[in-house]
Amino acid sequence: MNKIGGLFLIPFILILVFSCNSDRVFEDYKGMETQSWHIADTVAFDLPQSDEAISSLIGIKYNVDYQFRNLYVKYFLSDSLGNKFESQLLNVSLFDSKEGRPTGAGFGSSYTRFDTLPLQTKKQFSKIEFVQYMRVEDLKGIEAIGFKQVEKESDN
Repeated sequence: MNKIGGLFLIPFILILVFSCNSDRVFEDYKGMETQSWHIADTVAFDLPQSDEAISSLIGIKYNVDYQFRNLYVKYFLSDSLGNKFESQLLNVSLFDSKEGRPTGAGFGSSYTRFDTLPLQTKKQFSKIEFVQYMRVEDLKGIEAIGFKQVEKESDN
């Protein structure tokens, strides 16, 4: 197999492996067309209703063009009527502070970092929104923002 054929095969294998994850309730990504996150852009996800106990995670796809060690991002939760009832500022480490290596998994110059959201509410929410809080007009090196919900493991 030539080198180019192998490069196209790797993403398909990864999709196959990750699509077999049965504890996933919801997962979606919103890509940044210019591979930068403008300060005025909100990334929003409309969620299906679920009665299961779920853990929520943010996924950040980034590359080596990202200029900072971490990412400050704020989330907002809304109910089905659009009422916002929770928000919190998060500090997600994207590069190791000692050696400058990416903390996410990936290959080449692109990485994905998942971090658990410390949700305070037990209330159902139907929408989550993310905004960047880095005080930079265009945050270069951000390829996509994702949101994932997985079933919590039982304590049996």
